[in-house]
Amino acid sequence: MLPEPGSVAELAASHKEAKYAVLDGRYMFVPIVFENLGVPNASAKLLLTHLGRRLSEKCRESSETSSLFQRCSVLLQRFNAVLLNDSMPACDRMEF
Repeated sequence: MLPEPGSVAELAASHKEAKYAVLDGRYMFVPIVFENLGVPNASAKLLLTHLGRRLSEKCRESSETSSLFQRCSVLLQRFNAVLLNDSMPACDRMEF
């Protein structure tokens, strides 16, 4: 049986919360976890949506929230490309 979309991100987020639970109360810790196909955990989605709304208010640009999620998607794709490149033997890699 396949896990539900986002369930792996939620599991990873709970592990991160447990790891950083010892942080001083002066800090707000929000784990930002994306699954490989781009599904974020709930707290990351909430934080990025709130941050995008605030940016939209300041910049007077309505598309800031979607731009923020698109930037995260591009970062995820770039990271996946690095992982894929690093997993190949050196003789199979194409140098750009």
